[in-house]
Order: sequence, then C-alpha cells, then structure tokens
Amino acid sequence: MSNSTPDVTVVIGAYEAMPYLIRCLESVEAQTLPAGRMEIVAVDDGSTDGTGAYLEEFAARTAIETRVVRQANSGGPSGPRNVGLGLARGRYVFFLDADDYFGEEALERMVAMGDRAGTDVVLGKVVGVNRGAAKSMWKETVERADLYSSNIKFTLSAQKLFRRDLLVRLGMRFDEELRTGEDALFTMEAYLRGNGVSVVADYTCYYLVGRDDGKHVTKSGSYLLRFDSARALMKLIATHVPPGPKRDTLMVRPLVITLLPQFGPGLLRQSDEVRQRKMELAAPLLEAYWTPGLARRLKVQERLRLLCIAEGRLDLLLDILRFMHEKKKPRQVRKGLRGRLYLVYPHFGEGTVLPLSAYEVTVTEWIGRKRVEVPGRQSTAAFLRRLVRKARRTARAAGLHMPRSAHRA
Repeated sequence: MSNSTPDVTVVIGAYEAMPYLIRCLESVEAQTLPAGRMEIVAVDDGSTDGTGAYLEEFAARTAIETRVVRQANSGGPSGPRNVGLGLARGRYVFFLDADDYFGEEALERMVAMGDRAGTDVVLGKVVGVNRGAAKSMWKETVERADLYSSNIKFTLSAQKLFRRDLLVRLGMRFDEELRTGEDALFTMEAYLRGNGVSVVADYTCYYLVGRDDGKHVTKSGSYLLRFDSARALMKLIATHVPPGPKRDTLMVRPLVITLLPQFGPGLLRQSDEVRQRKMELAAPLLEAYWTPGLARRLKVQERLRLLCIAEGRLDLLLDILRFMHEKKKPRQVRKGLRGRLYLVYPHFGEGTVLPLSAYEVTVTEWIGRKRVEVPGRQSTAAFLRRLVRKARRTARAAGLHMPRSAHRA
C-alpha cells in the first residue's frame, strides 16, 4: 500500500452488480486523473452473481490501488458505503454506484473545483441512461452555490465528491436504519454543516443507469420507508435551520419529493386502510413543519393536497386526485384589484377548509404546455387595462359612453 495520500477514494458498494460493474470499473480506470492519485475501496455486499470474484480479479490487474471487502448482505447501500468510508484514505471521497459510470474527466474536474473553491462538496453534472435524472441544477458551473436560492437541494443522492476531512470531523455516516433516503440525509447534512458546495455543470461527470432488470434500489420498498425518510430529513433540517424563510425553503424538498408522491393519483387505487394509514403518518409532519411561508413556495396542486392532509380531509384530497387523474386543466381566474391569479381546482370558492389563498399562483407553474407566471406589477397593470376594456365593451353594448381617459387607467 502506498504511503502517499490519494486525491480521491472511490467507494463502490456492489450487490448483484453484474454485468453493470464491468463498465463502472472501466470508467474509473479511464479517468484522466492519474491512477496514482486515486484509490478504490469496493465492498461486495453478499452478491451471488460473481460480483465479488470480478472485483478481486479487477484488483489484481489494475494500476489503481484497490481494496476489496466481501461481506454478508447488509440489506441496503448504507452498510457497504460506511465500510468503504472507514477504509478511505483520500482527501476526497466519491460514492460510485456499481450500476453507474463516470465521464472520463469527472474526477479531475471535480477535484480541481474543490481545491480551487475550497468547498467540502462538489456536484458533477448527472445524466440518465435508460432512466430520468434531475436537470434543474446543471444550468451553470458555480464555485459556491447558495443552498437556499439554487436547486442543489433537489439533488441529494450520494454520488458527489465529499471532502473526507468534513466527514471525519463530523463523524458522518450513512444511517443504516433507513432503507431509503439515507443518501438524502447524508448529503443534506454535508450541505448544511460543510464549507460550501460547488457545481460542475459544463461536463457530464456521472451517468446514472437504469437497470434493465428493474432492480434499482430506489424502486423497491414499501410506502412506510418513504415516511421514515421524510421524517428523518425534516428533523435534520429543523435541527440545523431555525424557523423562518430558510427552513421553509429547504422543507419544500422532503415534502414535494419524498412525501407528496405518496398522495398522488395512485392513492385512488389503494385501500381505505392504506389511505388512512398514510394520512396518519403524514399528519404529525405537517403539524410540526407546515407554515404559511412554506405553503407559498408550492404549486397550487401541491399546496392543496398537503392542506387536505394537514386538515385530515381525505374526502377533499380524493376529489383533487380524481381531477388530476383525469388530466383536467384548471381554469385561471383573476380576482381583486391586484389581479391575483388562481387555479380552479375542486372546491374552489366553496369556503371549506380550503381557503381561497390555497388556490393562488405563487410560483411558476405549467398547465399542460402553457407556462403560468406569478402576476407582477406589469401583470396587474395589464389586468386593470383588461377590466377597463371590458367595461367599455359593456357600456357600448348598453348604448353608453365612457371617456377615453378611462382607457388609459
């Protein structure tokens, strides 16, 4: 074993990873970062498909210093990652899934960014292969991204470059009690407690592969695991960010990405028992963290669903879900002198537990292919002009006359 400290330790947790593991390891060998500046710690988590044997064969022939650990199956990705992290010697650690692979310049570019910016986490652009991947955070390369105003909070997977000193100093480990969302908890803690986050967006660093056999870990597990994940992430955010706009901004992520999918149109096909259980699990989370500021950071249909859950109104929630399932497009209605814009979903204007404010457009939305913007000052003026034009048409129809000055209001 070399005495010099490598720039990067690539930690690969592998379970039943063949044949995807072949390309994964080839992509590490193909890095433009020299072999002597990196190491691999690969953990075979009880595979039965030859994964362990292939890792040992690779370690015997590669120029990259490679350590292979073979262990009984741990039941999830956290155990192998923690083992790899415990053995890592690099200045940085990258958690590479055995299904996925690097772009050739990935590590060289990310290490250079981390060194130049002095940040503790570096995000490299991710694209999906045979699956979708988040896109909104890859618009530009930035040395220091703001967690609250940027979209980096919506990419919390573990496939990032972490400064190992941060992980050691904070004693960070993946939560092995969580069976899903453990990477979101780990990454968010690094965002919150580390010295900044960088984004490499001008080069594809990571290829996220959808397995043909459908065995990708994020596709498995019961709905109870999703609530465990949401609960843990919301608690972490609340621990490190005091109540106020910043906390509200971060809470959007667990609510919209982790919790709300459990209350999508698929709920219509589920049993009353499951529906009620989901409502019971979500209620205390909303009681603890729901605020008016958080509500205004959501799209109308998101806000309405969460408000139904918070108020315990499964009946109203199901009406909204039927509307969504039938792919109906809500009408747009303007009200008031300020021209506030509302989307007409079920129970609009009925004065139930869903107040008029719950239907107001407060963030940019898409209705079908049409972009719906939040009305601004210019939109309000345009709204007033439309009111005047409408009044003039009505007056003309009635044989009355309005002065031209009114048209310039």
